[in-house]
Amino acid sequence: MKKGRINELSLQSQALGEEMELLVYLPENYSDLYKHSVLIASDGKDYFQYGRMTRLLEKLYEEEAIERLIVVGVPYKSVSERRRMYHPDGDRNSDYIRFIAHELVPFIDTEFPTYQMAAGRGLIGDSLAATVSLMTACKYPHSFGKVVCHSPYVDGQVMAAVESVSDPAAFDIYQVIGTGETEVPTTNGEIDDFLNPNRKLRNLIEKKGFSSFYEEFDGKHTWKFWQRDLERAIRFAFGK
Repeated sequence: MKKGRINELSLQSQALGEEMELLVYLPENYSDLYKHSVLIASDGKDYFQYGRMTRLLEKLYEEEAIERLIVVGVPYKSVSERRRMYHPDGDRNSDYIRFIAHELVPFIDTEFPTYQMAAGRGLIGDSLAATVSLMTACKYPHSFGKVVCHSPYVDGQVMAAVESVSDPAAFDIYQVIGTGETEVPTTNGEIDDFLNPNRKLRNLIEKKGFSSFYEEFDGKHTWKFWQRDLERAIRFAFGK
């Protein structure tokens, strides 16, 4: 099996006022001569480590099942910083979303041969990382063509963001949630029901007319289940 490589880069963010670490996966056959689609992963280190993203991509390339793809992982520095940036109530949430759309995307398009269009660009995340990915797509619907949400946290602000999208044809939504996610321990020490808010989100997505995929898996709010789902999610977003 051919092996790609992960490059560690950094980008000084004006929006966040700090240097952001990036983990950039390039396929084994990467060449500047070919344009690539891009997938931006919040909780980026987790997707490579717990999601086993690299091994999965190598398998899909071997099968010629997906298009040429660069994955840009954005790791979080601490659990508290993650919440500040990813949670809709976080004091750095809007700054993080601005960083993704106005700083990271232009940086990727400058550094790598990309399509530089929404159809060739996607977002992915789990839990709060899924939430911020979806809200980024809603705020910048013509910058991203697809968003993959593994068990997103959903509240009124998320629903309002989806409701505000005037052109639901702008991007596709992939959403999965576990039937066992009714009592999820969160990083602020509370227990939240993720399942029923996700069902309400699903109904809104259908009502708005988004092109979408939704499934409830038999499982809980853990990487054990998201990792199993990742192949289907990648095929949905970037399959040939």
